[in-house]
Amino acid sequence: MRRVNDGRPGSWNIAPLPVGHPDSAALLRAYYDDIVGRYHGRRATREEVDAALAEESSDDLAPPTGHFLVGRWEGRPAGCAGLRLLEERTAELTRLFVLPGARGTGGGARLLAAAERAAAEVLGARVIRLDTRADLVEARALYARGGYAEIPDYNGGKYADHWFEKRLSPSP
Repeated sequence: MRRVNDGRPGSWNIAPLPVGHPDSAALLRAYYDDIVGRYHGRRATREEVDAALAEESSDDLAPPTGHFLVGRWEGRPAGCAGLRLLEERTAELTRLFVLPGARGTGGGARLLAAAERAAAEVLGARVIRLDTRADLVEARALYARGGYAEIPDYNGGKYADHWFEKRLSPSP
């Protein structure tokens, strides 16, 4: 998996990082803090975030059937994306997140593109799926711009309201 960096000051650098790495763990905590708070319509408590982290383990976002990417904006961890194989040629995108201070910099689209490449090149996927919630309107807009089509529920996700899929080009 190649790194993504356009060389400009303030650019994004996206690379694989173990899900257990401290930078990964901090981004996952920030991700859950954000989505749990949005779900409840208020700031999430530490206990709620801990419960979400325990309920939705990210351990499967590791090789050989998973992959985790960390995006750095101006050299600091600022976003992440995880992948897991659902079936031999179908990957699931999860935990796509950009810290609030780095939003509007193109990080979401870059993380999405890097995750699609990793799904094809690293995991051998030909299809990528994901689920999201109705209140995560920015995510839904990003997926629509990225060519994802809405599909029926494929996973019975407890908190999911929308499901998407995209066919991937085979890796060279």
